[in-house]
Amino acid sequence: MTRATMDELARILRQCLSEGRRVEIDGLGTFRADGGDFQFVPDSRRRVFLAYAVEDASKVELLYDALAVRGFEPWMDRRKLLPGQNWPRAIERAIRSCDFFVPCFSNLSGEKRGRFHAELRYALDCALNQPLDGVYIVPVRLEECPVPTQIQEQLQYVDLFPDLDAGLDRMTESMLRRRSG
Repeated sequence: MTRATMDELARILRQCLSEGRRVEIDGLGTFRADGGDFQFVPDSRRRVFLAYAVEDASKVELLYDALAVRGFEPWMDRRKLLPGQNWPRAIERAIRSCDFFVPCFSNLSGEKRGRFHAELRYALDCALNQPLDGVYIVPVRLEECPVPTQIQEQLQYVDLFPDLDAGLDRMTESMLRRRSG
């Protein structure tokens, strides 16, 4: 980023804050006016990348909302990508920087070729940089369906059916335990 770009960004930030608006930088935190001063409040929520087959989007949106209510910062392409954004690069960046990668398995996602499996393979590569006993990939099943052998042999998955809340409790317990551990 050039110095001129940084200066312009700082000018826009000051202008927004002087108008009483908050400025949120996704994944980092929020700038806000506090009296005559400006304050930055870092975002300490755990980032959760949700990988899914497009046909499962409505089920995954329920998961997105439930995680947000529970204090996590979920990332879902249809909620986070902006028009014109280079989506393959944004998705890789989101996977690389997330605290947890959640592949959402269904009968559709297991059979279909495409982005879901590419994201899963990339997350498996990213997991190589995680502590051996750490929790990074948290597989979930949206319905009764097979889980790929490579995942099933290494990682415990959680069912979000027939009781979404019970599945979410198990899932978030694991992710919160990792945070304090």
